[in-house]
Order: sequence, then structure tokens, then C-alpha cells
Amino acid sequence: MKTVACMALKNGMVIGEDVYSYQNDLIYPKDTVVDEYVIARLNRHSIMCVSIKEEIDYATTHFEKIRLSTEFKYFEFTYNDCMPVYRKIMTDFVERGIPFRMSRLMELYVKISSCARNGEQLLDFLYNMLPSEDDMTHAHCLNSALIAGVFGTWLGLPKEDIFLLIQCGFFYDIGKLKLPRELLWKPGKLNDLEFTRLKTHTMLGFDLLKEQNLNEHVIKATLMHHERCDGSGYPSKLRKDQIDIFAKYIAVIDAYEAMTSARTYRQSLNPFQVIANFERDGYVKYDEAILRPILTHIASTQLGLNVRLSNDAEAEIILINQKQLSRPLLKSGSQTIDLAMEPELEITAIY
Repeated sequence: MKTVACMALKNGMVIGEDVYSYQNDLIYPKDTVVDEYVIARLNRHSIMCVSIKEEIDYATTHFEKIRLSTEFKYFEFTYNDCMPVYRKIMTDFVERGIPFRMSRLMELYVKISSCARNGEQLLDFLYNMLPSEDDMTHAHCLNSALIAGVFGTWLGLPKEDIFLLIQCGFFYDIGKLKLPRELLWKPGKLNDLEFTRLKTHTMLGFDLLKEQNLNEHVIKATLMHHERCDGSGYPSKLRKDQIDIFAKYIAVIDAYEAMTSARTYRQSLNPFQVIANFERDGYVKYDEAILRPILTHIASTQLGLNVRLSNDAEAEIILINQKQLSRPLLKSGSQTIDLAMEPELEITAIY
């Protein structure tokens, strides 16, 4: 809401809070639609200003409110201001062999990340971003670098390791810049030939970076970020301790970014849908010591928020189920709903 002087009121505005006279009598209740009669009566009572509803006051879901906030709009402006710079640095290196300056990349990271009060807000802001089709690959890596700073902090990594993880985020998917956009962002399922070609991006990235003056973890994360602890990944079907620890971190970041970023052909998954996807087979494919603390933190940040369920019921999240993080305990009126005991119900929106 915003405060508006009565002399600046216009027809169609909606009063946001009850308006009382100086004798404490109610003149107009909130939600009254302003017209000439309303303005005249306010003037007769010598009311100087009133609260008026803004677009954000009509938002319903948690993420709609974020998207309409002043803080997000500043973040979006800053992000969009930095994106062409990041894109040019990466394109110049990949296509022209022009050396990159890590310090310049970190300046972009600091400029964007400092627009959020904390890691949780930064993830909420990224959730609401929709890159242009031409920037989707670059946005995926830039977002991953931003997420790396958040997840690294949640995991309690030393500052130098967080810095290194952010570098991994900038570069791990650089091989995709050597592949056609039509392949990378095909809306439907890739056929076997297309998927085989897509998988070459790990080697393409490794070849681009192996002669650069980069920490070995950055180069290994580029090569190994699609390896999985159960040996089901690529390119070498490595298992558990054969996989570089930073590649394990990036594997989680990469999957999280992909699930939470909106695409032109699908909506972002909400946090509990993301957690459910990881829980489905994540503790086998990903390092549980890395994945579980991150998922626990994501789930915990949703406490106290309201949700809509697949049966259209609305409820408040009151307790996180530590054994099944994607299925919290809810309160709907006087009823308690344990989603762990209600497998047919799903959280479809968060307020």
C-alpha cells in the first residue's frame, strides 16, 4: 500500500485501510472504491491522506508478491544490466579465444548478489527471473554461480571454497556454448542421437578450460558434473569418491537451477516439488552429505507459509517432516494434514 494525499486521489483507486474521522468514527472501510463522492466526503472531514492499494496488494502467491516488490525490481534491473557483460566475456572466450578476467566475473557476482538481503531472498529472486531465449544458456551458468554462493554458505564451506565453487558455477556448462541452442532447449524429449550429442558438452568444456590458469576443481567440475554416485552418470560412469567433490556440489546446483528456472515451455517447480524430485532417487545419485543439508534448509525456509493443495484446499506449513522433507505437516482450519500420510495430495502453490 501507499499513502496518497486526498487531493491526489483518482476514481478507481481502492482504499487500503479503514479511514476514521478525528472523532474516531468510521468514514470508509478498507476496499472502498474511490469516486467523486468518496473524495468529497473525505474533504468534508478534513482527511489529509489515505492508504491506497497497489498492485502488490492483490498478489496471492508468495512468488507473485516477490515479483511485484520494489526489491525484486531492483534485482531484476541489476541482473539484466550485468547479463550482457557476462555473455560477452564468455562468448569472447569461447568463440574468439579472448582471455577472461576472473576478477571481472566476481565483480558481476557481487553486484548481483548484493541486491538480496540473504541467500533465501536471492533464491526467491532467481525463481522469478525469466531469461530471453537467446540468454538461457548464459543465464543457467550465471544463476548457478549465484546459487553456488548460497549453497556453499549453507554447507558451512570455508570462504576460499565458496569462492572456488562460484567459479565452478560460472564455467561448468561452458561446453554448451559450442552446441546449437535448438538442441539445448528443445521443448520435447531428446532422441538418442540428440542426447548423445548433448552429453559431449562435458568434454567440450573440459577441452576449453584444460589449458587455462584455473583451479583443478573448476576443470574437474566441468568434466564430471554429470557423473553420479551410483555410476549412472557420464562421461565416464564414475562412482562416489571417484568424483571430484566440487563436481558433486555442482551436480546438485545444476539440477536445482534447472528445476527452479522458468522456461518458455514450462513453469518453475515450487520448492517442495524440487525436493520431491531429489528425494525420488537423489540420495543414490547425489552425495547425501551434500544434498540433505541443502534440501533441509530449503524446506525449513517454507515454514509458516501457506500452500494450496491439489484438491484446492489451503493450509499453513507448521512442521517439516525430516524423514520426507517434501511432505510437511499442514494446518487447515482446525484440521491437521500430514502429507506423509496423504500420498495423493500435492502442494501446487505457495503463498
